[in-house]
Amino acid sequence: MNFKLSDIRSQFPILDREVNGNPLIYMDNAATSQKPQMVLDAIENYYGKFNANVHRGIHTISQEATIMMEDAREKVRAFINAEHVHEIIFTKGTTEGINLVANVLREVIKPGDEIITTEIEHHSNIVPWQMLCERTGAKLKYIPLDKNGRLQVEKLDELLTEKTKLVTINQISNALGVINPVEEIITKAHQTGAWVLIDGAQSIPHTKVDIQKLDADFFIFSGHKMYAPTGTGILYGKENILNELPPFHGGGEMIKEVWMDHSTYAGLPFKFEAGTPNIEGNIVLGTAIDFMNEIGIENIHQHENELVQYTTEKLSELEEIIIYGKNLPRSGAVSFNLNLKGVHPSDVGMILDKKGIAVRTGHHCAQPIMRHFQIPGTVRASFAVFNTKEEVDQLIAGVKQAIRMLA
Repeated sequence: MNFKLSDIRSQFPILDREVNGNPLIYMDNAATSQKPQMVLDAIENYYGKFNANVHRGIHTISQEATIMMEDAREKVRAFINAEHVHEIIFTKGTTEGINLVANVLREVIKPGDEIITTEIEHHSNIVPWQMLCERTGAKLKYIPLDKNGRLQVEKLDELLTEKTKLVTINQISNALGVINPVEEIITKAHQTGAWVLIDGAQSIPHTKVDIQKLDADFFIFSGHKMYAPTGTGILYGKENILNELPPFHGGGEMIKEVWMDHSTYAGLPFKFEAGTPNIEGNIVLGTAIDFMNEIGIENIHQHENELVQYTTEKLSELEEIIIYGKNLPRSGAVSFNLNLKGVHPSDVGMILDKKGIAVRTGHHCAQPIMRHFQIPGTVRASFAVFNTKEEVDQLIAGVKQAIRMLA
């Protein structure tokens, strides 16, 4: 597919609707992306022609559904350049993937061990580690932010010790859109023997991920932020590490044999996929990858970066605006506030909504960041491949109106 924006936009039916009498301008893609027609068709196609449970059925449509889902697993493997297809574990999303790792690490983490996360994380990459530390007696440490929203990676050297078992960080901040130096962090962590988990929820829709080059031990992301259905996600883990860890859930599919006094477990990836999976969602995640591959992740990345830069430039022209992480590398989103006393981000969001512009306001499940800046939240505009500079102009016009109304 040639990168023709009008053709891409025509594939998203929801963009034809109006909100409050205005054409919809959807800039909440960091929360969830809209779905192209080929994804919507794939959902209907599965339930209309191939609906059957997978893996154990001898009948034709069960075998067809199994082939379709395992083909999707291979598409994910190729998309992130994993070495083995059995390193790809289907999950419900990033949150479940992180919780899966945190729960199975209960067998590995001992009292006095240390886990390092950061102040820029989504709650889903903080709370599971707090829970793990409470249950095991391990200690949770943080890489702090500086006043501009940059991770003080230089402090990692003093945080890492021989007791560090895991370093966990997002590749791109959901709240700020800031790109974190995960390559440097992975290298330093591995030098001490620690594993590294990367939350890729906000990077996988916008940038090329080569997991072998990145060398992360775990890489986790959601499907619904990359044009696939909700309730879909991927946990990638290195083969040797996944083999070392115990199962997460017990039940069907994850077993080899069950006796009344013991059970033995299946190999990868099924050891971590108990029960009937989200068959339709997993298959259609493969379709979403097809959509992204047809456009080209490099084209998506370039287009969205231009939107982020353009938005930042236009907002910077308004003296009433504060942009968070303004001069840092970013991707996918711009987070800002009106620097007017008594104005809450939700006030701006409601004014924009009246103009048909959908943005996210609040703390974005990242309250430590908001406390760091001493604010209740931000207005976040987040982009996908279908957004345009003309839509950004409408956003800026809406922000100007909010300034006039709220000043």
